[in-house]
This record gives sequence, C-alpha cells and structure tokens, in this order.
Amino acid sequence: MKSYLLSWGRHRLELGRQTCVMGVVNVTPDSFSDGGHFLDPAAAVSQAEEMAAEGAGIVDIGGESTRPFSEPISTEEEIGRVVPVIEALAKRIRQPISIDTMKAEVARRALAAGAAMINDISAMTYDPEMVSVARAWDVPVVLMHMKGTPKTMQAKPVYADVTAEVCAYLLDAADRLQAAGITRCRIILDPGIGFGKTFIHNLLLLKHLQAFAEMGYPILIGTSRKSFIRHLVKGHRQTDIHPEHPLVETGTQATVTAAILAGAQIVRVHDVANTMATVKVIDAIRNADG
Repeated sequence: MKSYLLSWGRHRLELGRQTCVMGVVNVTPDSFSDGGHFLDPAAAVSQAEEMAAEGAGIVDIGGESTRPFSEPISTEEEIGRVVPVIEALAKRIRQPISIDTMKAEVARRALAAGAAMINDISAMTYDPEMVSVARAWDVPVVLMHMKGTPKTMQAKPVYADVTAEVCAYLLDAADRLQAAGITRCRIILDPGIGFGKTFIHNLLLLKHLQAFAEMGYPILIGTSRKSFIRHLVKGHRQTDIHPEHPLVETGTQATVTAAILAGAQIVRVHDVANTMATVKVIDAIRNADG
C-alpha cells in the first residue's frame, strides 16, 4: 500500500496505512442515494456532524445532483444550498470539508465559507476558472473521470479498454494541473465508478484498481449505493432495490473491501459507521505483521 501525506493549512491527512473515509452529504432534493433527506441546512449540518463523530476523515458537501440524466442547476442555487451548511459546519468539526462541485464560483464561495478541498467530477474541465481557484487557495483537489456529463454519461458508454483509457485520462488531467501550477502533492485521482460506465465497466475498474494505485497519486473510490451494486444484490426482485436497503449497504461494503485491498486510500460513502467497521478490520488484516 502506497502512503501519502497531505498537509495544508490546519489539516493533515496521512493516507495509506489507515484508510480515510469520506462521508457524503447531498444538499439536494433529488439525489439517487438519499432522496433529498438533507436539503434542509440544519439536517445537512447534523448529518455531517454525525459522520465526523463516527470517524469520517473528510466530509464532502454537494449541492447539485450528479445522478445519471440529471439536469444542471444555476451557480446561485448551488451556492445557496452549500454555503450556509459549510459556514455552520466549519465551526463545529475539525475534519476538512470538501466541496463537491464543477463550478469555480461555487468552489470559491465554499472555500471562503470554510471548505478545505475541491472534489470536481469533471477533473476541472467543466469550468476553465476552477484551476485558478484551486491554485489560489492551495487546497487538495479530487480529479474524477467522467465520460460526458451527468445528463449524457450513461447513454451507451463505450471503451476499447476501460482501465487503460481511464488511467490515461487521469494521468493527463494530473499533468495538466501541474503544468498550470497545482503541486503534485495536492492531487487525488478518482476513476469515477458509475460515471459514464456500464455494469461491466464498473466491475472491471474495481478488478484492476491496482493499475490506478500504481500511478503515484492517492486514489479515491466512490461506489456507495451505485446502481451496479443494487443490480447485483436485488436477487430475483422484478424492480430496482432502494439505495438505502440493507442489502445495498452490504454490497457497498464488499466494494469498499475490494477497493482497499487493491490500493485505494480514500473511500467515499454515505454510511460512515458501517464503513468504519469495515475499514478497521481490513486495515488490521493488511497491516498485520509477524
């Protein structure tokens, strides 16, 4: 397992020996994963505080749904959703808060409110100003692979070799940011499970995740409650199983285990308590000596 140190401002993340759990809070009315439970700012802050208390190393706040076929929202609406939550939360938890956005102005306002990381599913290609925001604030950035946009990404995505193509994309993205003045030690890579990938593409990326772990950057994996897991665990049910069904969480923990054993340093999840139990066991097995 490769180890990395991210140190900036008042934050310090040691990635490697202990897996870092990123807790997800969607301040949206239409998230696929939690059905808009946390659109109310007070509910979102409470959920994030609970995740921090349960052991999350990062709390990720997002104000725009990125589920397949979703419609974008305005910058103003996104700011209105996330900034009040981040302002309140930054005073209550010590963990770094990550802003999940593709928009530079949203990132800028979130960082000013107390966020300390940028999680951009477009790998900073959607908004040309995002790189300058990251450079100015000197914060860690998560660069994710996505084929198309949330609205188009699941329209029959095709790859000749999904692992090789996603690896190449992420390495190019990391090189592009470094050329623009972002230091290497601020970059985290995410293969983008479920973002422009078919059922088999997702399985192949997890199967061959070690290829990403060998690229020399911390790897973040977000499989939590994704549709490929729901498909696998629903058994003989004729309709899709609900994302919050216990079987889906069991499937999620299986993917978390696979990701950690293949070299992921950060796992992004909705259920922090269950994931912390998984992480403690898997990390103990990985680190056993004697």
